[in-house]
Amino acid sequence: MQAVQFTEHGDTDVIEYGEYPDPEIGRDEVLVDIKAAALNHLDIWTRRGMPGIDLEMPHVPGSDGAGVVTDVGADVTRFETGDRVALSAGCGDLRMDDPTLDPRYHIIGEHVTGVHSEYAAIPEDNLIPVPEHVDWDVAGSSCLVFQTAWRMLIERADLEAGETVLVLGASGGVGHAALQIADYAGAEVYATGSTEEKLEYAEAHGADHVCNYEEEDFADWVREETDGRGVDVVVEHVGAPTWQNSLKSLTKGGRLVTCGGTGGGNPETDIPRIFWNQLQIIGSTMATPDQVDDVMELVWDGTFEPAIREELPMSETARAHEIIQNRDGFGKVVVRPDSEL
Repeated sequence: MQAVQFTEHGDTDVIEYGEYPDPEIGRDEVLVDIKAAALNHLDIWTRRGMPGIDLEMPHVPGSDGAGVVTDVGADVTRFETGDRVALSAGCGDLRMDDPTLDPRYHIIGEHVTGVHSEYAAIPEDNLIPVPEHVDWDVAGSSCLVFQTAWRMLIERADLEAGETVLVLGASGGVGHAALQIADYAGAEVYATGSTEEKLEYAEAHGADHVCNYEEEDFADWVREETDGRGVDVVVEHVGAPTWQNSLKSLTKGGRLVTCGGTGGGNPETDIPRIFWNQLQIIGSTMATPDQVDDVMELVWDGTFEPAIREELPMSETARAHEIIQNRDGFGKVVVRPDSEL
């Protein structure tokens, strides 16, 4: 089969699209004919190389994808040939109350072979059904960011109606999902973006107040908009460039919930501000199967809408990586196997 792959870490020039061994399914696995997949910032970091993760090379990336079941392993009970399915990439012990806390927890596409390929062998537990009416670009691009944002706000930050939320980078992957979820939960939503187009998108999808962070200090803006109070929750996924301002944006007793550091993972922090204002710093990773089911039902029925900035053949995945890392446009970049085009 044809697959996106790299044999070493580096810039986009390490990405190739070419022949790769056909996957063989295990007893608990499903063979999926991939119809559409999508990129996340996770793919950028995986390609560049992350400390502590030693990948088997060549590595096929991709933590979002959807397609049609073409074969099932002997122990598979939930799916059969012809079913439409999407990937939920987190792998943990489902016997635990929260599989994301399993010490062996890992992510398909980051730690093991991903789905940016014509076919993928995927454990049954990592697949969710896709209704017939859902387009492949939606099915193949929604799960990672919407489950991440749902767990961040609904489960970890315990967001309540009437509270105030600041969403950083509200037109990005996690950002555009968090924006819609915060609005759905009944929060008053503050959002940042770098262009007027991105801010218009944010306003159209739930933001009550918007700020161009390229032109204005967003912490000062939040304080002005809230009469000096600050917000109850900050959705943080940028890291070093925004961390101090994210802390400054919180009200006393506020919660900062983070799922990543796309701009840098080791920021300076303000310990006196944290203890004096009794702030909570909350980490969040992916979601439990029940949480995935809850949020994806709202994607499937159209309550939440993934933004698609561009659709490309998998042979142009290097360009897709450049679009993501250069922050061109907003929303997800979808890639399809060339054979599907």
